[in-house]
Amino acid sequence: MIGLDTNVLARYYVAATPGLDNAATIKQCEAARVLIESGKRLMVSKSVVLELEWVLRGRYALNARQVQQVLTHLLGLVHVEIEDKVAVQSALAAMGQGFDFADALHHGSYRSCASVATFDDKGFVRRAKKAGFKPVVRLLS
Repeated sequence: MIGLDTNVLARYYVAATPGLDNAATIKQCEAARVLIESGKRLMVSKSVVLELEWVLRGRYALNARQVQQVLTHLLGLVHVEIEDKVAVQSALAAMGQGFDFADALHHGSYRSCASVATFDDKGFVRRAKKAGFKPVVRLLS
């Protein structure tokens, strides 16, 4: 099994990015494509998925729908094992409801807990309650 770093996945998913098409980048994009499409057993850690979402939004300016499409594709690759795939799928579903992917991934990772404590009073607690998130998200005061 081969573990994939964020930059390999980014090169695979944003191969045709204007302004980034120098010779070295083109070579990296092709190498990423060959490896990911090889059918070899690959692994992606949960932290790499989190970083990939951030890179796609921040560096490559993809919108939430485009990021969802990328992550959905990645999760659908049968030869790619995703660490804690249940949490990643949960976060992706929450992202589709307008939740921040990172918050949702953290929450999904705590599914065996009684509750999740946070100081984030920017609406995550209220929105998670309204959406019926389990475990319950509580504002720590």
